[in-house]
Amino acid sequence: MLSALMNFLNACLWPHHHEGPSSSDSRGHQDGLLWYRDSGHHVFGDFSMSVVQANSLLEDQCQLESGSLSTLSSAPPYGTFVGVYDGHGGPETSRFINDHLFHHLKRFAAEQECMSSEVIKKAFQATEEGFLSLVSSQFQTRPQIATVGSCCLVCVVCDGTLYVANAGDSRAVLGQVMKGGDVLATQLSEEHNASFESVRQELQGLHPDHSDIVVLKHNVWRVKGIIQVSRSIGDVYLKRSEFNREPLYAKFRLRAPFSRPLLSAEPAITVHTLQPHDQFIICASDGLWEHMSNQEAVEIVHNHPRNGIAKRLVKVALKEAAKKREMRYSDLKKIDRGVRRHFHDDITVIVVFFDASLVVSRARGPAVSVRGAGVNLPHNSLAPGAS
Repeated sequence: MLSALMNFLNACLWPHHHEGPSSSDSRGHQDGLLWYRDSGHHVFGDFSMSVVQANSLLEDQCQLESGSLSTLSSAPPYGTFVGVYDGHGGPETSRFINDHLFHHLKRFAAEQECMSSEVIKKAFQATEEGFLSLVSSQFQTRPQIATVGSCCLVCVVCDGTLYVANAGDSRAVLGQVMKGGDVLATQLSEEHNASFESVRQELQGLHPDHSDIVVLKHNVWRVKGIIQVSRSIGDVYLKRSEFNREPLYAKFRLRAPFSRPLLSAEPAITVHTLQPHDQFIICASDGLWEHMSNQEAVEIVHNHPRNGIAKRLVKVALKEAAKKREMRYSDLKKIDRGVRRHFHDDITVIVVFFDASLVVSRARGPAVSVRGAGVNLPHNSLAPGAS
């Protein structure tokens, strides 16, 4: 009787404004290389998640955490945390971020008793330092771990404010529904990719002693002719010269020495006060944005049911990838991971909806913790000293 009463009260206090996930959807579904969580509920509204694998090992990782954003049990601040981690060179860094970044954020939020840009920056820095410690402990036996890195996109909703922090080229796009009913796409993340002239100018200004800090190679601008992104977590062989030597493979070693990091782990942060017309935000790795514009993405979300909307975005991207190669989507689905990377990248999409009444009321709600999954689900959490 008491249990039934508590369930009734919980339903009254935290109603699902749209159809929520069934019990079978609580951990998501796997369909070949596609994983999806069609619907869920966070403290400020609904969410939808989807991941499709293309690499031999899934290099994208992601998570959504909602409830208390403090290490102190059930203490403020309360909110929703979203992380999209697009790895490159391997899955180690994105997995490490998935295991550590949110815990660092909660620790710093507890210390300051609030959410802030400073809290988020400290969490990025602590995660970077943790991964550097891991590389230091394993470099002699696993030198290739120094070449693994990850872009890192974080969105935090707390006290009516949306914080967007990004290092790399993942993207967060806000969907704003205007008075006439039209939806407007507003990009809130700043991207760090050498394909942008502003990024090349920033790199040249920071490294005037390196005439080859950016190199056009096969019609693609890259830092030192190696990597496109100028900010990331990991990639320590381009940040610390002691890891740009043997036993690192010769193909990764730079000829000219460097005394300061060539890449940065510091995120660019946008702080946005949520308004009633701010309806949702799309957080996705660059694998999605290769195949659709910001406006196309927000229109898809605006014009279709919330349930399964992240999966819909991924499928639209996959169909466009197939179209570019003059093949059918059904044939693309048959291509196995690894080979699939020649057709598209790993793609991660999280769509978070905002219920204005809950955002304003500073709702607390039940704790929610969801991690996106892929074909290669099991992995050992990497911590300093792990093998």
